[in-house]
Amino acid sequence: MNDLDSTVCPASTRLVGRDGDLAFIQSFFGNSEVQGAALLLSGEAGVGKTAVLDAVAAGAARNGIRVLRAAGVQFEADIGYAGLNQLLVPLFDDFDILDDVHRDALRVAVGIGSGPPPDRLLTSTAALLLLRLTSVRTPLLVVVDDLPWLDRATNAVLGFVARRLVGSRIGFLAASRTGSDSFFEPSGLTERRLEPLDESSSAELLALAHPDVSPAVRRRIVTEARGNPLALVELPTALSAEQRATLAAVPAVLPLSDRLQAMFASRVAGLPERSRELLLIAALDGTGDLAAVEAAAAGRASVDDLAPAEQKRLVSVSADNRRLSFRHPLIGSAVVELATASERRRAHRALADVLGDQLERRAWHLGEASVGPDETVAALLEEAGRRRLRRGDALGAVTALTRSAGLSPAPADESRRLAEAAYVGVDSGGELEDASRLLAGARQVHPSTGQESLHAAAASAFLLINRDGDIDTAYRLLVGAIEAGQHGYDASDPALVEALHLLVLLCWYGGDPKLWQPLTAFVERLVPEPPELLWVIMQTFGDPARTGAAALPRLSELIATVGDDPTRVVRVGTASVFPDRLGEFRWATRRLVEQGRAGTAPVRRHLGALMHLGLDYFHLGRWDDAAQLAAEGLRLCEDHDYRFFAWYFQYIQAAVAGVQGDGGTSAELTEEIVRWATPRGTHGARFFACHARALAALGSGDFETAYQHGSTLSPPGTVAPYVPIAMWGTMDLVEAALRTGREKEAAAHAAAMRASGMAALSPRLELLVLACEALTTPAEKAVPLFERALSLPGAERWPFDVARVRLFHGERLRRLRVTTEAREQLTQALDAFQRLGAKPWVTRTAAELRASGQSAPAAARPGTVALTAQELQIATLAATGLTNKQIAERMFLSHRTIGTHLYQIYPKLGITSRAALRDALSRLDAGDEG
Repeated sequence: MNDLDSTVCPASTRLVGRDGDLAFIQSFFGNSEVQGAALLLSGEAGVGKTAVLDAVAAGAARNGIRVLRAAGVQFEADIGYAGLNQLLVPLFDDFDILDDVHRDALRVAVGIGSGPPPDRLLTSTAALLLLRLTSVRTPLLVVVDDLPWLDRATNAVLGFVARRLVGSRIGFLAASRTGSDSFFEPSGLTERRLEPLDESSSAELLALAHPDVSPAVRRRIVTEARGNPLALVELPTALSAEQRATLAAVPAVLPLSDRLQAMFASRVAGLPERSRELLLIAALDGTGDLAAVEAAAAGRASVDDLAPAEQKRLVSVSADNRRLSFRHPLIGSAVVELATASERRRAHRALADVLGDQLERRAWHLGEASVGPDETVAALLEEAGRRRLRRGDALGAVTALTRSAGLSPAPADESRRLAEAAYVGVDSGGELEDASRLLAGARQVHPSTGQESLHAAAASAFLLINRDGDIDTAYRLLVGAIEAGQHGYDASDPALVEALHLLVLLCWYGGDPKLWQPLTAFVERLVPEPPELLWVIMQTFGDPARTGAAALPRLSELIATVGDDPTRVVRVGTASVFPDRLGEFRWATRRLVEQGRAGTAPVRRHLGALMHLGLDYFHLGRWDDAAQLAAEGLRLCEDHDYRFFAWYFQYIQAAVAGVQGDGGTSAELTEEIVRWATPRGTHGARFFACHARALAALGSGDFETAYQHGSTLSPPGTVAPYVPIAMWGTMDLVEAALRTGREKEAAAHAAAMRASGMAALSPRLELLVLACEALTTPAEKAVPLFERALSLPGAERWPFDVARVRLFHGERLRRLRVTTEAREQLTQALDAFQRLGAKPWVTRTAAELRASGQSAPAAARPGTVALTAQELQIATLAATGLTNKQIAERMFLSHRTIGTHLYQIYPKLGITSRAALRDALSRLDAGDEG
């Protein structure tokens, strides 16, 4: 094996984002076919070349390889052989292993001997011989950084050596800045270019280097740094503590640290004054619009003054679209850094003067040009922030509101604007830690005198539920703030409307009808009338079984005009969940998910879109897609510390697992939901868990358990008010009631479904109502009801619900001995269940189909039968003719438990009735013997 194998990977630390580069270097030097090799690393300034060299050198030293290092130094670039001296210092005592001619030449070259200057070839040969002879005892790795700054003589020697290492125990690794002139001749040598870090690695490095920087500022820095590790590490050091925590506005152009100034500013400082003024305006403008730059500089500079900057490759100017772009964003930062404060303010004022028709940009430049509090500019920035929010730019809105607060002369206005920024942060932005800091700042600036602003109260309530899940405290805080507010119930007050939207969710999470009473009173008091979207959500999301149908025409109008505002898309989605209207603007929800993945949509709205699309896909039978979206949502909750919303996605996963027959996974997920929700009073989440549990129990044939969960979701005989998911569980409860001998309860629940308005909400819900009426209607009178249910327009969009109804219909027809029609319904149900992957229902339907006298497809036939000891005992006793009550007495169980077990046993044995038990058990015995 090559002596240089395994030299490059540090034992205790890892270079972020460089695993691929380090693996390549290790493979290059570890190639057993090559003895001795040279590799050149190249990359832009600050890309991490030195860090990679350090990692390689550390790995080599740990593996017993001797490392010789040198690095170019600018002030030594004119000293002959200065670099060679630096490299060979550790070997000075070993020069005597050379013959006299080579020894003396090398001593003179590195400055430790006297004599005439040696020939360049002689010196190069001496250096090569010294390295080769030294490596006989211990393998060597020569590591050279900043080749362009090494003196010309050393570069010549190193080029000579690097090409003559084959067959030796020497590795040569050097680094050079891309595009730099150097006396080192690289032709013929292998080169590896270090690329900038990708976005994920950039974010990881920044978080490790500066954990105190808020996520919003981190994203800004990642964008500006463009994967440059030095910029990622250094940019935060030039920000104040308040800016790093978003308590103060971050400049539009990020300031540079001393190290970054040294790297970038030196290239700008030598430009003519007019060139620097144009570049300053361009950097502060940030759009690349050359016309705006020229207009702002009118009378002082013209586009021709950009020529020196173009020649130095600092900027490029496109003649086609008259755009100016900096070669790297940090060049723009260097331009701003070199300007004086008065020069920057003058440029901002000039830009504000030419942007009179662009409110947001003009407000920003006026804010940057201000030297003290200015209410006029603060008000412009506040309006600009709200405009950004309406476009879905939550982080931009927070930035504008924070800057507005900083320019507010009155402490009350400063506090109010900081509180609004905090609310935007928690409601849309996804930066809960930043929002918490802003909220604390608002209270510090203007301590409450008995009541909080509505934005502050709403932000506090949101933070409460996400941190502790404390629904009760959050609810009381927000209700109290609304009651004590000075808003006069003005429907145009944005803080009041936002507070009411949040209160809708708190009531829904609480799952208690009493919570809705104050909210209803608040909305009724709004003048001149409630906002359309808020009113519709109240009707279709609160208690839709009773109030939703009346709001459907207005919901249709909202869907038709949904637009692309992320907040509006999600809120219209909220109004559409229970009327089953999510599919009518699925395109908008999908687009919002894609924007969230690209980082261009607020995190909270991204989560909302994932929830709605996941629910939509579940009901459409796209279960794998629903599960994938749920997994994505859980990752997002974890990444952004949105702990409260995890249960939504766990519910989707539990429901999918339940219908697919993975009862264990479903049980674990629902247990986690209940364990989290119960002590926090989040009963809405607990009801969702009940629905998933009932579905899983039905699939496994555990009808008694399904009945208990269904009854918790909604007591038999009533569609629970203000628990809208109770509508989704109605057919589950009716089926479980019938399977466990509770005909009266089943009939009462079917009647309650018809008495409610749920059938008018959507074809799917009407399907459930008609199916439950059919299930509770005796004999042949049920057939027309089943037929009506299955002929509803658009019902086939809900394949799982339709397949279940076909199964019920087929069972009824078979019992009525209408065999041909029964087989038709059962076959269609079986096909649908197989396409869906609903394994428990495939088994049940296949058994029913066999009972009708038709063989099920091979894929639907049961495999090895596995009855528990208790199930086998019950089946054996039932096969002798004992009733459920008699079996229960012998086994000390309830007769309902016996019935439940038998319903679980039948599908396992591939039968549908008690009469077939004896033969099925005989076949089972025969199979065991075989």
